[in-house]
Amino acid sequence: MTDESRTTDPRRYSRVVVDGVEQAPSRAMLRAVGFTDADFQKPQVGIASTWSMVTPCNMHIDGLAREACAGADAAGGKGVLFNTITVSDGISMGTPGMRYSLISREVIADSIEAVVGGEGFDGFVAIGGCDKNMPGCAMAMARLDRPSVFVYGGTIKPGPKHRDIVSVFEAVGGHAAGRVDDAELAEVEATAIPGPGSCAGMYTANTMASAIEALGLSLANSSALEAVSAEKISDCRSAGEAVVNLIKRGIKPSDILSKEAFENAITTVITLGGSTNAVLHLLAIAHEANVDLSLDDFTRIGARVPVLGDLRPSGRYMMSELIHIGGIQPLMKTLLNAGLLHGDCLTVTGKTLAENLSNAGNYPSGQDIIRSLDNPIKAESHLAILYGNLAPDGAVAKISGKEGTRFSGPARVYHSEEHALKAILGGEVRAGDVVVIRFEGPKGGPGMREMLSPTGAIIGKGLGDKVALITDGRFSGGSHGFVVGHIAPEAAVGGPIAIVQDGDVITIDATKRTIDLGLSDAELKQRLAAWQSVDNGVSRGLLAKYAHLVGSASNGAVTDVF
Repeated sequence: MTDESRTTDPRRYSRVVVDGVEQAPSRAMLRAVGFTDADFQKPQVGIASTWSMVTPCNMHIDGLAREACAGADAAGGKGVLFNTITVSDGISMGTPGMRYSLISREVIADSIEAVVGGEGFDGFVAIGGCDKNMPGCAMAMARLDRPSVFVYGGTIKPGPKHRDIVSVFEAVGGHAAGRVDDAELAEVEATAIPGPGSCAGMYTANTMASAIEALGLSLANSSALEAVSAEKISDCRSAGEAVVNLIKRGIKPSDILSKEAFENAITTVITLGGSTNAVLHLLAIAHEANVDLSLDDFTRIGARVPVLGDLRPSGRYMMSELIHIGGIQPLMKTLLNAGLLHGDCLTVTGKTLAENLSNAGNYPSGQDIIRSLDNPIKAESHLAILYGNLAPDGAVAKISGKEGTRFSGPARVYHSEEHALKAILGGEVRAGDVVVIRFEGPKGGPGMREMLSPTGAIIGKGLGDKVALITDGRFSGGSHGFVVGHIAPEAAVGGPIAIVQDGDVITIDATKRTIDLGLSDAELKQRLAAWQSVDNGVSRGLLAKYAHLVGSASNGAVTDVF
C-alpha cells in the first residue's frame, strides 16, 4: 500500500472533541491543562503511563512518559499524559493479593480504552514495565485500532553476585532446607533488586517486551534496553515521534497485527526460552485483534523453532547481558535469514520487519548467550501444549529438557497455593511426587495466581528434577523445573483436575505432549458425575465480576467473550 493511499485525516478523532462553536466547553477545559490555540490544530497523542511507586518495574516510567510526550510535541502533535495502574507480581506473589495480578491486565486495557476513547486522542503511546501492563497495553492498542506505539520501560540491572528476584524466592526454599542461613537470606533480600526496571531474566516482562517488538508494535530494540539508560530515553522520544508519523500515514494496529505477525512473536519467544505467560497473553492480544490464534499454533510453530537463548530462569544469563551483545535484533535477523520469520510484516516504524532488520548487526564472536541454529539448547520449543484426560482443553508446560521430558508419579493434592507451599517447605512433598494445586484458575482463584513461591521452594530444596508440579493456575516467568500450568477446564468449572485424589498416578509426557490421570474411563466419568462445585469465596467487587466474566485460559482468559 502506498503512502498516499494510507494518508488520512490526522485529527480524525480529536476534531470531534475540539472543533466548532459547540465544542467551546471542551476547549475551555483543555486550556486549563495547558492547551494553546495552536494545539487545537494538532493531532492529539495520548501518553499512557503505567508509572507508580508500588514496584521497581514502573518507578521510573513517569520520566519516560514525559520524554515520549516531548517526542510527540516535537513531531507536530500535542502530547497528553495520563496514567493507568500496575500490580506487582513480585510483591503480591504467594499472597491473596496475587489474585489481582492477571485481573489487572484487563483493568489496564479497559482504562486505556476508556481514556483514549473518551478524550478523542488521534493516537497514543503506551509505556509498560511490569508483567501485566505490557499485554494490557497491547490489548488496548489492538482493541482501539488507533495509531499507537508500545514502549518497554526496560530491564533492571542485576544485583551483586548475579542475583535477581528469583534468587530471593529460591533462597527461601534453601532456607527451609537448611542450606541458607538467616544472614545469607537477609543479604540476598537486601541486594537482589538494585533499582528501577523489570525483573532481570527472560521472565514474563522481558518475554512480553520481546514478543511485542516481534509483533511490530514497538520500535526496533525497544525490548532490549536497560531501564536506566540514555538509550531508553531516546527510545521514548522516538516513540512519540513515530506515533505522529503513524497518525499522518493512517497506519493502525490492524495493519500490523496479522496472523504472520503473531507467528513472528511466537517464534521469537521460543528462541529466547520465554515465559509460559506468553501463551496466555498472545492469545488475549490476538483475540482483541480479531486474529485466529490457538494453542495448536504454538505446537505447530514450536516443532520447527529451536531454543537458542541461554537465559534465566533455566539458563545462565540475564537480559542486561543480552543487551550488551546487541539485544534481540541480531537474533531476529538470523531467524529471518533462516526463513523462520515473516519479513513482509508491517511495523510501527512504517517499514516492514525485513527493512528494520536490514540494519541489524551480528553478535560478537565468542559469545555464548545466544546459540547458533546448528547448535541449539533444545531442537524444538520448550513450550509444550499438552492434552489428555486430565486436560481435555489443553495445558501449557515449560520443559527446557534439563528436567527430563517424562514424569510419572503419585499425586499430592492441594486446594490452594498456600497449602502446597506449606507442605513443600515442611517436607511433606518428596521426590517422585506430582504436586497438584487446583482451584487457582481464572474463575476458581479467582485470578489465576502464579506459582513462583511453590516452584521456588521446590528448586531451593533441591527437588527441581525430582518433583513435578501441575496446576490450573499459571507460572511466573521465573519458574522452572517440571511444571505444567493453565490446565483446562479448570477445577472451578468441573474440569478433571477437580477430581484428582492423593495417590492417583499422573503421567506427563512432553515428547508425546500428553498429561493423563491413571484412571479408567468409567472411574473418571463416575468421579466427574459426583463432583460438586466449590464456592470461590467472593460475591462482590472486582474479583466477583472477573470470575463471572472470564473465560478459559486456553483462550487467553479474556473477559469480553459473550
